Amino acid sequence: MLPSKPNAESVGSPAFWQHRGLFSYFLYPVSLIFAAVTASRLLFYRVGFFSIQRVSVPVIVIGNLTVGGTGKTPLILHVASLLRERGMHPGIVSRGYRGSAKGVLEVTTDSDPLVVGDEPLLLAQRSLSPLFIGRDRVRAAQALLSRYPACDVILSDDGLQHYRLARDVEIAVFDQRGMMNGWQLPAGPLREPISRLRQVDAVVFNGAVRPPATFQGVDSACRAVSPVPTFGRPVFTMHLQGLSFYRLGQKQTTCRAEDFMGKQLHAVAGIGSPQRFFDHLQAMGLVFEPHPFADHHDYHREELNFFGDAILTTEKDAVKFIGLNLALPVWVLPVTANVSPDLVAFILEKINGCTST
Repeated sequence: MLPSKPNAESVGSPAFWQHRGLFSYFLYPVSLIFAAVTASRLLFYRVGFFSIQRVSVPVIVIGNLTVGGTGKTPLILHVASLLRERGMHPGIVSRGYRGSAKGVLEVTTDSDPLVVGDEPLLLAQRSLSPLFIGRDRVRAAQALLSRYPACDVILSDDGLQHYRLARDVEIAVFDQRGMMNGWQLPAGPLREPISRLRQVDAVVFNGAVRPPATFQGVDSACRAVSPVPTFGRPVFTMHLQGLSFYRLGQKQTTCRAEDFMGKQLHAVAGIGSPQRFFDHLQAMGLVFEPHPFADHHDYHREELNFFGDAILTTEKDAVKFIGLNLALPVWVLPVTANVSPDLVAFILEKINGCTST
């Protein structure tokens, strides 16, 4: 059967974040307190009450204003790859979200995802760039540069709100959910007000971004004209491409969508928006039973004990399938980002003052 969009999307974010309804209004006073705290924190950094530290190379922050994944990982892989093609040596720093590691730690291709986090492990496996994790991005960047002195640019996975690390370029990413109801936590999905986009250097839309749902109780004149107001920031569009699957643990064994025709398939996704993965599979002509999980979900064998022919999943989820000894074969769909116009040329102009070659 085909994926159920409401169920898959409700896993990615609470349903009441989609519109300004009764429950979001109930939480709105708490959001005002949260907004005041975040605004005060940003002000303290700007006036110098909290210190901002610069490292010896340019820093590019790729993050989001909303809670949950928006497609930052494929975008970072895209930027890192093109920077290398243009003669640079990028390194990556990440928080290591949901990993158990304490302090600063280098991530290698065989690191444990339960220790370092699923996204950092995937980045280490695919980016060919040195990668360090740590809640303190400044210390992580310093450790990376100390270990790899040839590194000449740092990509920060997320970190728009980690103001202590000085940055040269800020890029905000939105997926198809857009800004949803446009309110800050907990009444809505925003970590910072949407006006924070006035300070970023560019906005990237991952696919077609939906306009906000009708704001109940709000005059139509107050609704956003576009899916996300960009305040005049340069806008780039990202599309994820993935046509070929590889078998988990056997990357040399590949197949395409037509090889799954007539099979009983299960699609598993524990990303920011599971529906994004299910839509991709459906566009490939596949029929499957969807199994959405929360972002960064830690899987157990009994959760994936399905009857059928195969499990289809994302690369981010697959790093946590290793060692589960599942009954069905697992096929992984790697994706690559295609960004238009040339985002890396824009980045190089920002950090070097010159166009790319």
